[in-house]
Amino acid sequence: MSASPVSRRALFEAGTGALAGTALWLESSGALASTTSANEALIRRWYGLWATEKKNWSPYDEILADDFTFTSPAPDDHISKAAFKKSCWETQVNFIRDFDLEVVAVKGDEVLVKYLCRTQNGKSFRNVEYFRLRDGKIAALECYFGGNMTFPSSVSAQKT
Repeated sequence: MSASPVSRRALFEAGTGALAGTALWLESSGALASTTSANEALIRRWYGLWATEKKNWSPYDEILADDFTFTSPAPDDHISKAAFKKSCWETQVNFIRDFDLEVVAVKGDEVLVKYLCRTQNGKSFRNVEYFRLRDGKIAALECYFGGNMTFPSSVSAQKT
């Protein structure tokens, strides 16, 4: 029995068809799709707030669970919503111009985001953040960055 040669083009087309079929199948699973899109919308709203709400904590507060925790290498180990507001939002919000969400991966109530953040003075940096959602709110956020130089105020202060 001899193997039939298969061109790379045929293999690519078959793989593309399988991928498209899988995507359609997943999209047609109603509840999963609506949960995923609602969770993605919540996260996109979160990042949008950083560009639009410079002086108003209320919109942030309403999408964070009462028992929200934040963790980062800063070191912030499961700090409360109040501590997050004081040490992260109040100190960083005025440095942020906007976020370009490069990857938003949603799996149930978990969302992983890779973004490019642009500061008010034209500098930028990338981070990855992991969210746990509960009942339509952000219950936990873990930020992964490469030390003190990859958050807005530090990047803004760097000399070029």
